[in-house]
Amino acid sequence: MVRPMRPADAGAVLALYQAGLDGGNASFEPAAPTWEAFDTGRLDEHRFVAADAEGRVLGWVAVTPVSSRPVYAGVVEHSVYVDPAAQGRGVGRALLTALIASTEAAGVWTIQSGVFPENTASLALHRSCGFRTVGIRERVARHATRNNQWRDVVLLERRSPVIA
Repeated sequence: MVRPMRPADAGAVLALYQAGLDGGNASFEPAAPTWEAFDTGRLDEHRFVAADAEGRVLGWVAVTPVSSRPVYAGVVEHSVYVDPAAQGRGVGRALLTALIASTEAAGVWTIQSGVFPENTASLALHRSCGFRTVGIRERVARHATRNNQWRDVVLLERRSPVIA
């Protein structure tokens, strides 16, 4: 079941965030932010969690604006994290489907993200939900938790056929 994210989900959301970071292929960040930082940086109306029948959070998706400039009001960047034990069961697809519906209803025309090329499951999920590769940022940053290794990032976007 996908539902809007609530403050009561903070602990589970941040734990899944950290689990993704610990896996090494989710982000350059070494540690999940505080709930206050997470909450402040993401748009309220486009945050969702997927929960099982017992209410346990299996994954989350949220967006940040890419710019404060009005001309980019319809462009957001998203993150999606799924519990490693729940991967491959449709959780990511359900979350991205909910995100696409909510952003299109709000007039967002582009959802973008950056994914490490080694994260083949995430790349496949995004492509299956209508995202396309628009480029690769080569050696864009060093990954501190991976011995300062330079890493590439695949830039993905989904342009809404409804809005654009």
